[in-house]
Formats: sequence, structure tokens, C-alpha cells
Amino acid sequence: MTDGLAERQVTDVAGHRADLEPSLVSRRTYATRRRVGKVDAALVLCLVIVTIGLIPFNLIVPGMTDLGRPGIIVALGLFGWWFISRFTTHLSMRGPQPLRWALLFFMMSVLISYAVGFIRGLTTIEANGADRALLFFCALAGVILMTADGLPNWQRIRVVVNVLVFVATVMAIIGLMQYVFHLDVTQYIAIPGLQSKLDALGFMARGSSYRVASTTAHYIELATVLAFVLPYAVHVARFAERRRHRQLALLAAGVIAAGVGTTISRTGILAIGVMFLCLFPVWNWRMRFNVAVLSVIMLGVLAAVSPGLYRSIFAMFSDAGTDTSVSARYERYPMVFAYVGQHPWLGRGTGTWLPPQYQILDNQWLVTLLTNGVLGVVALATLHITGMVLAYRALKRATTDEYRHFSTVALSTQLMALLVAGTFDSLGFTTYAVIMALSLGFCGAAWRLTHPEPQIRTSTPRWFLGGAYRSEVTR
Repeated sequence: MTDGLAERQVTDVAGHRADLEPSLVSRRTYATRRRVGKVDAALVLCLVIVTIGLIPFNLIVPGMTDLGRPGIIVALGLFGWWFISRFTTHLSMRGPQPLRWALLFFMMSVLISYAVGFIRGLTTIEANGADRALLFFCALAGVILMTADGLPNWQRIRVVVNVLVFVATVMAIIGLMQYVFHLDVTQYIAIPGLQSKLDALGFMARGSSYRVASTTAHYIELATVLAFVLPYAVHVARFAERRRHRQLALLAAGVIAAGVGTTISRTGILAIGVMFLCLFPVWNWRMRFNVAVLSVIMLGVLAAVSPGLYRSIFAMFSDAGTDTSVSARYERYPMVFAYVGQHPWLGRGTGTWLPPQYQILDNQWLVTLLTNGVLGVVALATLHITGMVLAYRALKRATTDEYRHFSTVALSTQLMALLVAGTFDSLGFTTYAVIMALSLGFCGAAWRLTHPEPQIRTSTPRWFLGGAYRSEVTR
């Protein structure tokens, strides 16, 4: 068989000529991006999702802070994996990735404010908070980088998305059980080797209903996590290969949406509104009609099954002007800007605004302004906006409806992140922050996998190729 015929046959399997990696492992043997090792980034990211979503937030490794959550420890391992691989050229991504530069800008702002805090002088509690924040941002960086750089193809992205939707569905089911039976089932979850260090949040009355938090630390956190995953569930419901999987994903989307409702959170409802605003233009009319019908049916079922919940959700917006949770946020502004005036550009120090030592602000932008200054706010906004730009670029050059829809979904989550950061201390909640970082990484992965240059699109770690691949690419 001639080499040309063999290449055409492999091209048919890979799907696109540019996706071939023509470096020979052995004579007349080709490797493609579909090669999956025993342990790859997708598998470890799935482990992060499962451990951060299904293990209650208060179960941690003994003797550690809240960073002792298993999901955070694995995420820190991802950061170490990515960082160490950069020292070996044939193990690391060699292609460009704009998200790396945006993340570097953000991490530099964090480090500068970290140093400024210690120069200013910190109490023991503030110093511990600064160290904790720095480690946590490294964990988030690990998730972002390994998602953007470590997922080699769309097939592995689908695996991670499916696991994400499954975990969110289980979280929503736990929340629904808490709401229906008024029983916190998470207190019966025990993991060998972990201990409960923090008290569960319990239930909070709002109107004639009770708010639930499932495995997360707060009701708003559960609402934002489920709202972030909802567009991915819709994506799977549209583009899963098998009809049964599409039907299950549609059911999961309904469960996740219902889970957002049980939190009775304005933030969650607004985030879902952002999702519809972003996805509506890329849906065809049949999809728009189906979503409209399903939404009306769900609202009707909600009004019939739980009138109290329906009234509570409606009252959140109709009575927002007199809601003390809204007015309390505005009342903190003079105090916040008095602190900001003391250290406007670099802030008072990364991770040094620590409730209950200081007031809870319920606004991540204000927390970032206080701790990292104007530079930190610009860096955080740049990180989200970079993700949006990359997802938009991927949307424009995507060749299939699936890739266009996925890129729009990733873009919508970063717009959600910009919004919800103004309604609660988003980066202070570990489950939300990890899911947000994962979705930000999806933006970078979509940009890379839709890039017209094969050297960028197929730039993946290859320990078995050594210098052969680089020499072949540069010819």
C-alpha cells in the first residue's frame, strides 16, 4: 500500500486532513489527536468536577482549611502538572494561547497585591487569608490552563461536558430532595478520610418557601453553579450522538432549571436570562419554539405543584426595591470606598478582606477592588473578556452547528460570570469558582480547536514523539 493511500485512509478516520499528526511512531504508523492515554487532562478534570460537586463543601482533609477539599487538592495538582510540563518542550503545548497571557496578567496582579499586603503589615488572620487566596488562585489557574491546553480534541471535551452535566443534575436532585422533604441529606454523606469542619448552612425561609444549598456552601452558590451548567445541558440535549442521550440530557436540563428555582435566588434567575440572551441567536426557530413551550410548561407545573415557591420567585423581583438584602449592599458602598481611597491602585492585599473580621460585601468586584485595587479589577475583567473574545472567535470560524453552539455556550458563561460577580462574593466560594474556571478554559479550548492553523489546532503533548513532530511541523 502506498503512503498516499494510507494517508487518505487515516484522513477519513480522523475527519480532517489538517488534524493528522504525520510524525511516525514506527514505520507507516501515524498518530492523531484522537489518541487517548490511560490518564489525561480530561480524566483528571472529570475527577475535579466529581469531587468538587458531589462531596459536600464542609468535608475536608483533616488538619487543613477549606482548601483541603479533595477537588481543590486535585486542581492544585493540575497546576503543578501544567507548570512542570513547561520545562520540557516535548511535553508542553507549543502553540499560542491568548488565555495564558490574560491569566498571567491576573496572577501578576494577585502577586503584586500579595506583596503589598505584607509590606503594609498584616495580622495573623490576614496573613493566613493571603496565603489561602494565593493557593486558591493557583488551583483555579490549574483548571483553566489544563482545560484550555490539555483537552486534545472535541471528543474529550464531550466527555468532560457530559460529566459536568451529570454532576450538576445530581446536585440539583439533592437540592430538590431538601426542598420537598425539608431534610438535609448531605449530613448523611460520609467520606472515609475526610472530616466535617464547617457547619452545614441548613435551610433559610424566604417568603413562604425555604432555600436550599445542596452540597454547596450557600444558596446563591448553588444557583450560580446550576445556572452555569444549564447551557451545557442544553448543548448535550441538542448534539448528543444517540437519541436516548439527548432525551436524558433534556430531562437533566429540566432538573437543573428546577434546582435553580429551589434556591430562590435572583442571581440564578438573572444568569439563566443571560443564557437565553446569548443562545437565542444561534438557535433555529424550531429550537426557540421548543424552549418556549418547555418554559411555559415548567412555569405552569411550578405554579401548580408549589404555589409558594412560585410566589416567592415572583416577589424577589416585584419587591426588590424594599428588599433588605438589596438595600444592605448599597449601604456598604461608603465604607468600601473609604477603604479603597487608602490603597486605590494595588489594594490592601490579596485575600485580606476576611468575614467575619470584616463585613460581607456580596460583591466580588468590590472585594477585588479592596484587596487588589484598580489593577486587580482590570485584570479580573480582562480574564473574563478574553474568554468571551476567544469563544466569539471560535464561534465565527466553527464549521459545524455543534461547535458554534458550544462556543456560544462558553461565551454565555463568561458573561454570566461578569454579572454574578456583582451580586455575591463569587471567588470566595470554591465550587462556583472551579466551575467558572472550567468554563473559562473551555473558551480557550474552543479557540484552539477551531483555529485554521494545524500547528495550533493539533498542538498537544506528545511524550512519545520527542523532536520528530517539531521537525515535521517546521518543514
